[in-house]
Amino acid sequence: MRPFRIPGRAAGATALGAALLAGATLFTAPTASGHGYTDTPISRQKLCANKTVPDCGPIQWEPQSVEGYKGFPAAGPADGQICSGGHSEFAQLDDPRGGTWPATRVNSGQSFDFRWQFTANHSTTDFKYYVTKNGWDPTKPLTRASLDPQPFLVVPYNGGRPDMTTIHRGTMPGGKTGRHMILAVWTVNDTAMAFYACSDVQF
Repeated sequence: MRPFRIPGRAAGATALGAALLAGATLFTAPTASGHGYTDTPISRQKLCANKTVPDCGPIQWEPQSVEGYKGFPAAGPADGQICSGGHSEFAQLDDPRGGTWPATRVNSGQSFDFRWQFTANHSTTDFKYYVTKNGWDPTKPLTRASLDPQPFLVVPYNGGRPDMTTIHRGTMPGGKTGRHMILAVWTVNDTAMAFYACSDVQF
């Protein structure tokens, strides 16, 4: 639909419309709808929502919205943009902050409950959990080459819907010491999208 214009006032109407649109975008940003994130081990987006980590930008209002294309690792967000799901407005999640993100203490080989919180629980293909390789540099943005090639935990759903709070009991990968990152990927079954959550951990 073409915008309505009053003759002789096109420029003013366009400027007014742009200003109103910008104002509406700023007003509605904190209430944008979303879908899900991990809070155990705590993800970067949840640390931002908790205000544990400052200067996070819009993700502090919508930690559930890190949605990118599915098919990881063959497809999905580009290297260096994995933690943000490829969203430039969430780029703070990709910033390693010198390797100083708060990290959850875990033990290699221990039984662990990975927990998701949802605001919309879509039909689901699966959940996959990846971990960084030994020798990963936490001062650099996450890339595919930083991760072990196979997920250490896969939870199939075959089109089912997870509960609004969902726990996956698994085992932390063996042979890990020091600082690492766990990447959790929730693959939606009936869209082209997935959700990404990066959690810093200390083995």
